[in-house]
Amino acid sequence: MASSAPLVMRVVGSSIKIAQRAGKIIRDVMCRGDLAIVEKGKDDLQTEADRSAQRCIVASLSKLFPNVTIIGEEGQSDLNVPDDWLITEPNVEFTEKHDCPGPLADLKESEIVIWVDPLDGTSEYTQGFLERVTVLIGIAVNERAVGGVIHQPYYKTDTGELGRTIWGLKGGGSGGMVPVPPPADRFLVTTTRSHSNTIVQSALDALEADDVLRVGGAGYKVLQLLEGKAHAYVFASAGCKKWDTCGPEAVLEANGGTLTDMLGRHYRYGKDASFPNSAGVLGTVAGISHETILSKIPETVKLAMNKM
Repeated sequence: MASSAPLVMRVVGSSIKIAQRAGKIIRDVMCRGDLAIVEKGKDDLQTEADRSAQRCIVASLSKLFPNVTIIGEEGQSDLNVPDDWLITEPNVEFTEKHDCPGPLADLKESEIVIWVDPLDGTSEYTQGFLERVTVLIGIAVNERAVGGVIHQPYYKTDTGELGRTIWGLKGGGSGGMVPVPPPADRFLVTTTRSHSNTIVQSALDALEADDVLRVGGAGYKVLQLLEGKAHAYVFASAGCKKWDTCGPEAVLEANGGTLTDMLGRHYRYGKDASFPNSAGVLGTVAGISHETILSKIPETVKLAMNKM
């Protein structure tokens, strides 16, 4: 079915359907039992689920939007995929229900860059922390994150079904969940589970949080902010990449939060951007002063981030 909706709305809507299809592939690989794990580097794993989910996402997006730039964590993907992996029709239900932000109404495909993390939280996936696994699709225009999709393949719904998809479009709303404010009488921080060091710890110590939640996956940490389980996401390290944060940044900011590096600068997501988020990640939920959190970060930490 053809859609006359603005391009960015078709991209977001289709990304929702595509992320859900990728999530089913991730579950299917786990059910088969052979994850076919490859070690790409220290603490950097890749499974058959990562590879297959990315092929599904990139092939589907390429079919629907042949002139957008797509950058995936797993490098170049074979676009010859099974027919049932392909999403070939736009999400008309989504585009009919939601309005396009004015500044994004007249985009060309060549102006859009899509960042894909087909399985964020691979270590969690291999170790059985399945609700922390997410599929991330981020949409950037003029080097800025404007739209995003976070899909949780293993989220248990009230009906017992698996899977939840959260989306956000700056200036165009959000959906998939209703954000919950964090507790007013405590200050909670979420951070990395497996990539800590003295600089990371110095930033955490300076914030004097009542509790620090250590979990894997950038997408999952942003969801913790939206679920009211943390006020801030603090990671003073170069341990994540653009595909980890493009989609989550857009989702968080569409819900009134903020995501920057540890110096308060928004990352740029253009097609020529370097992959590492070299100056760390700082995310704050709506109602929390991002500037106040930044002001508490020690200068030694900021200096270390600025040198990376």
